[in-house]
Amino acid sequence: MATYLEYMRAAMVHADYEWSEEDGEWYAHIPGLKGLWATGDTRAAAEKDLFSALDGWLQVNFRYAKIAVPTFDGVTLPEPPQKVA
Repeated sequence: MATYLEYMRAAMVHADYEWSEEDGEWYAHIPGLKGLWATGDTRAAAEKDLFSALDGWLQVNFRYAKIAVPTFDGVTLPEPPQKVA
C-alpha cells in the first residue's frame, strides 16, 4: 500500500485537462473520482488547483465519508477506517 502522497501523485498522472474557449479557462478532473474537478487560467494553474482539490476530496470522501477510492497503476490506499457508532 502507498502513502497518502504517493497515492495523490499516482492519481494526478491520470488527470484530464481541457481548454474551454468559451470560458477562457482550463478544466481538470481525474476519472474515477466523482465530483473532483478544478479550473485555472493556465494548465499549470489548473493542475495545481486539482492537486489541492484532490487533497480536500480525499479528506472528505475517504477519511470522513469512508468511501473506498480507486487504484491508480497499482497504487492504492488502505480501506478507510470503519465509522464508529
